Amino acid sequence: MSNDPGIPSLYDPIDTPKPVAEGVWVIDGPVIRMSFPMGLTVPFPTRCTVVRLSDGGLWVHSPIRLTGPLRDRVAALGEVEHLVSPNYIHYAGIPGWAEAFPDARAWASPGVRERAAKAGIPVHFHADLADEPDPAWAKDIDQHVFAGSQVMREVVFLHRPSRTLILTDLIENFETDRLAFPWNLLIRAAGACDPDGKAPLDMRSTFSDREAARRSRSRLLEWAPDRVILAHGRWYDTGGTRELERAFRWLG
Repeated sequence: MSNDPGIPSLYDPIDTPKPVAEGVWVIDGPVIRMSFPMGLTVPFPTRCTVVRLSDGGLWVHSPIRLTGPLRDRVAALGEVEHLVSPNYIHYAGIPGWAEAFPDARAWASPGVRERAAKAGIPVHFHADLADEPDPAWAKDIDQHVFAGSQVMREVVFLHRPSRTLILTDLIENFETDRLAFPWNLLIRAAGACDPDGKAPLDMRSTFSDREAARRSRSRLLEWAPDRVILAHGRWYDTGGTRELERAFRWLG
């Protein structure tokens, strides 16, 4: 929860849409614990992104845990039309949102159906994300399946009107001076800490096809975003393209 001693309420207020740009909000959620080998459960702050599409409907990226107050605050922004799992790790919040907004369509990232089934989490997806945007949001949002890894096939998105890039785990940027021991040392060892946030070391090691990954990096740089929203840690309100160049330098 948000009072986890490992990460004490880094991004309050939680469960509140915070304006990023015209028609774009971030919502910081509670701290959760992710399971890793050797019995480690590492605290992670959570964040989702909401975009109002041209038709007035809402597109929700990486839905976090839904509470009653958050449901009401989101409903006040518009009608939730799309619930997006951007990679195979980010999906657990979708069932709660789907129950609260039954007319919304849930979108599966590569590998997430298998991951959810293995974890025993019941998630019903209506459709799969591809390398090009669905017509439902193509006027507003571009997308690409970041290549190079058979494990982490994250779908990345650009909100074109605001030049906002929306990532999930391809960059993590934890503020380690606000983390308790031993999590601060662990995050530093993974190389995913502010001000030099990037994909953590274990994830980087899965990118066996570096040339394909470099082509994906080039596509993101061609988008030239002004800002970059991340799911974990401090996101970048300015200098988005510069941050991409820095964060993906591990690709060579």
